[in-house]
Amino acid sequence: MDLYFGLFASAFLSATLLPGSSEALLSGLVVQGKSDPFLLLLFATSGNVLGSVFNWICGVYLMHFRDRRWFPASPRQIEKVSVWYHKYGIWSLLLAWAPIIGDPLTVVAGLMRAPLPLFLFFVTTGKLARYWLIIEGVEMFL
Repeated sequence: MDLYFGLFASAFLSATLLPGSSEALLSGLVVQGKSDPFLLLLFATSGNVLGSVFNWICGVYLMHFRDRRWFPASPRQIEKVSVWYHKYGIWSLLLAWAPIIGDPLTVVAGLMRAPLPLFLFFVTTGKLARYWLIIEGVEMFL
């Protein structure tokens, strides 16, 4: 059971702005063949989605500090992100799994006050599909 929680933790951290690679751990666990693929999918997806929810919460509360000197984005950058997000909307969260853009996208969704139920639906759909494809791809070569 510890390996499932390890995968959960890795997936959670990988979904935040911290570096991580839950895909490599997941692939290794699938190759070992000692773990239930369904449980691997469940724990990886759950951890990754909760990490994205953490990002969303940070985005929601970060805006309360936008007038502070240390705030990480200028009003111009926030406007630019707002225009981009309004152009692509909630559907863009299907790409929350993608490297480089996925993690910041979940923070932006919080900044733009994306409704949590829709956020969860789109983020979970994309991340579940990604982990499922990884498991299927690894199993195909075993």
